[in-house]
Amino acid sequence: MRKRLISLMAAAAISVPVAVQAGELRIGYTTDALTLDPHNHRNRTTQTIIRNMYDGLVTRDSNMKVVPQLAEYLKVIDKTTYEVKLQAGATFHDGSPITAEDVKYTFERLTKDGAIGGKTSPRKSLVGPVKRVDVIDARTARIILETPWPQFPAFLTLHEIVSKKFTEAQGADGLSTKVMGSGPFKLVEWRKGDLIIMERYDGYYGGSPALPPQAKACSERVIFKIIPENASRVAALLAGDVDLINDLPAHAISQVKNNPNTDVVTVNGTRSYFIAMNSETGPFADKRVRQAVSHAIDRQLIIDRIMNGNGTLIDGILSPDAFGKNKNLPRLAYDPAKAKSLMAVAGYPNGIEVVLDVKSELKEIAEAIGSLLTKAGIRTQVQVGEVSQLRKKWRTKGKPKTGDLWITSWGNGTLDPVGIFVPTHRTDDRGNSAGYANAEFDALLDAAGIEPDTAKRAALYQKAEAMATNDAPYAYLWVTKDLYGVSRRLTGFRPSSDGRINLHDACVK
Repeated sequence: MRKRLISLMAAAAISVPVAVQAGELRIGYTTDALTLDPHNHRNRTTQTIIRNMYDGLVTRDSNMKVVPQLAEYLKVIDKTTYEVKLQAGATFHDGSPITAEDVKYTFERLTKDGAIGGKTSPRKSLVGPVKRVDVIDARTARIILETPWPQFPAFLTLHEIVSKKFTEAQGADGLSTKVMGSGPFKLVEWRKGDLIIMERYDGYYGGSPALPPQAKACSERVIFKIIPENASRVAALLAGDVDLINDLPAHAISQVKNNPNTDVVTVNGTRSYFIAMNSETGPFADKRVRQAVSHAIDRQLIIDRIMNGNGTLIDGILSPDAFGKNKNLPRLAYDPAKAKSLMAVAGYPNGIEVVLDVKSELKEIAEAIGSLLTKAGIRTQVQVGEVSQLRKKWRTKGKPKTGDLWITSWGNGTLDPVGIFVPTHRTDDRGNSAGYANAEFDALLDAAGIEPDTAKRAALYQKAEAMATNDAPYAYLWVTKDLYGVSRRLTGFRPSSDGRINLHDACVK
């Protein structure tokens, strides 16, 4: 009787499901939005939800090329001036036209200190050196930068336009739960921790001309159902309770593929994984020892056996899809004999003993890497730690590193090198876990950061990546693939490398 009572109590704690409706698309999603204010977060999963209700001036096509969205065009006037003209007929969900004043207000809200109810937008650094926005006419604005920043269009994809009138009326607190967007869907209800219900905005201007069809959304209704637990999310897909799930665990791939009603789709992600080696002191101050680490690891074996093939090897920090990627980097291939030889030449013929730091989610991978390193004479003890502790150990600016090796990663949603190269490799930057310091390399990054010529800028980054790969401050591992489970009835959905789930064209037939 007591067990039955507990079971009934547990069932009561589960939210009552929303009845399935015709034209409805359901997504089993790992994480709820932190807020519905597009300017008051710095969270990719939050932006994925928001981006289906808000549009930006520009977006990306299926090949990750930056293309106009709300903008009819984005034009470079000079090194520090960009002109944008809004599409005719683009409106917010209340039917009011989107104007250049809304663009100006949006950038002021993103860049001015204290502009969000006394708080500064956490996205401010993602806007770049925006000085001001000049309104030319109702549909035209000019965005003026303090200094040249050629990556501005790439970072512009990260920001959504808000209604000045609505935002001023609602205030920061109101915008955290209410939406007046310009995207293909409008908010119906947000049950925090449970689900977000959206419905089609029939007055939608159609979205980007570069992403046909330029029309209203295919689905009449969209529900993001928050299902954090992997097994529950997979079960919901297999049962037909949802039509799409993100973060499909690799071990469930065959189960989903073998089900007649479901399938798996993948796309290269934008997060690079690598091993930071403490080059400030100890054995890893010697480049030969750092190179030995790379030669000791059979990366492809780990991808195939542990990750079920869901990774793409990288020979430098940049994803294969990133702008300026050097595609002719030498590969430090798996060669344990060469690893031992390099160790001996470096003065360690009997090997060394090291600790490999890792967060709990990567423990299995760390143990495989540790085993391979040990076979090459780099006797490795795997040590699991909390992310906050590891960052203090490896990324406290002005303090020496206190570890040997650390398996870590860095995301690069813009696919522009400045978003990953600068923080992880520039001397003393916030993500430089290895303690890499090279003045010539820094000069290349600085020059590339302000070079307006696209071809010249790409060449600078290619030279920089070749230099960093030769110096080997990190053992570069792989870019993981993003995995989605989908219903075979789902049409119009294509995964994006930046992690967005664009539902404009998606629907269940």
